[in-house]
Amino acid sequence: MRHEFHSTVLREYDIRGIIGETLGADDARAIGRAFGTLLREAGGRTVAVGYDGRVSSPMLEHALVEGLTASGCDVVRIGLGPTPMLYYAEASAEEVDGGIQITGSHNPPNYNGFKMVFRGRPFFGADIQKLGQVAADGAFASGAGAVSTRDILGEYVERLLEGLAGIDAQALEGLRVGWDAGNGAAGPALEALAARLPGEHHLLFTEVDGHFPNHHPDPTVEANLADLRALVAAKNLDFGVAFDGDGDRIGAIDGMGRVIWGDQLLMIYAEDVLKKHPNATIIADVKASRALFDRVAELGGQPLMWKTGHSLIKSKMKETGAPLAGEMSGHVFFADEYYGFDDALYAGVRLIAAAARLGKSVTDLRGAIPPMLNTPELRFQVDESRKFAAMAEITARLTANPDPEVESVNATDGVRVNTADGWWLLRASNTQDVLVARAESDTQEGLDRLLAQIDAQLAASGLERGESVGH
Repeated sequence: MRHEFHSTVLREYDIRGIIGETLGADDARAIGRAFGTLLREAGGRTVAVGYDGRVSSPMLEHALVEGLTASGCDVVRIGLGPTPMLYYAEASAEEVDGGIQITGSHNPPNYNGFKMVFRGRPFFGADIQKLGQVAADGAFASGAGAVSTRDILGEYVERLLEGLAGIDAQALEGLRVGWDAGNGAAGPALEALAARLPGEHHLLFTEVDGHFPNHHPDPTVEANLADLRALVAAKNLDFGVAFDGDGDRIGAIDGMGRVIWGDQLLMIYAEDVLKKHPNATIIADVKASRALFDRVAELGGQPLMWKTGHSLIKSKMKETGAPLAGEMSGHVFFADEYYGFDDALYAGVRLIAAAARLGKSVTDLRGAIPPMLNTPELRFQVDESRKFAAMAEITARLTANPDPEVESVNATDGVRVNTADGWWLLRASNTQDVLVARAESDTQEGLDRLLAQIDAQLAASGLERGESVGH
């Protein structure tokens, strides 16, 4: 049986679509059959399967398991939980060869999708295209795999608690933290974790609800942190942590309600990790502040700017042996004492640990970070057929005729243009028909000038920034 996916569903980092429009049970079954076929070709057989709290997830999980077993793969069902719990199931069990999490991540409730691990590495890019080709050809392996169920939540929470190893629990007894699960899949794991952590913990929205009745679970949007901010203020807590819908991205605020953005969290983690791993490589994506790269160098680390995308960062970590990496979007990857995948619950535990080991409060650590004037991510619609071509034109112009104000151009992922007093970035999103821009400077005047440079480059390619669109 051949199967054609909707043209928008096979993405760079994962598979994602709109339930009932571009994604349904037949697609999930075909994904199972094709993934199972590729895994068996590579000598693997057993796949762990988990799912998030979206209304459509159990239906997709049922069809996916049918497809995997029909390809001759055995399935270990771990049930409802955050994406990192699925990653943990795959990484910690020798008998498991691959993993698939059904999740719509931070997309609206009517979306869903699949994040995959293949023999210990991220499954993305060319892998996903190959999966689509196997389905289109109908070249599926056949068999009758077995299905088992494994309750892994308790074991996963025990592993998270190891992030506090070596820290005197009594020293943390006075700690007071707020947590917001946003009605996402991390809720039950967070409840179990908080019950075991030293100190006092106040939890919001741990009940899993795929309609997300309280706020959308994307902690990189400041408006979504309003409830957590109110909780921290009302109870005078030390800091607050928030998760996205599938628990692989972290957001945080300090005791004064200031947001600790992804690159600022990485500065705190880097200070802790580099004490143990001097001179180590610390990776951040091209959207991160210059202040982060400067800080890593100042702390004796080797800062490495890399492409945005959790799969790309994970692959680069393996290649360089980096103990820590992160993205502006709140994906944080610890290979130091952990598995190198993005786990927001573990990152929350490591924030407690970093503050304890550095002997400072999270508020003090946030306060020590130099203020920079920067824009949020500016995202604007550009036709899918035009976005990469426009970026190629802009890159060619900047490298052929460098502006006297431009110190250097980094083309790792789009273009990041450095000037004496700041930088600007323009890149094509791999997951949507948008271009993403960001700028940072020491002064408002500098920021305005950098934004004007972005606009001039867009205009030269017949585009304009227009209204910013959401994720």
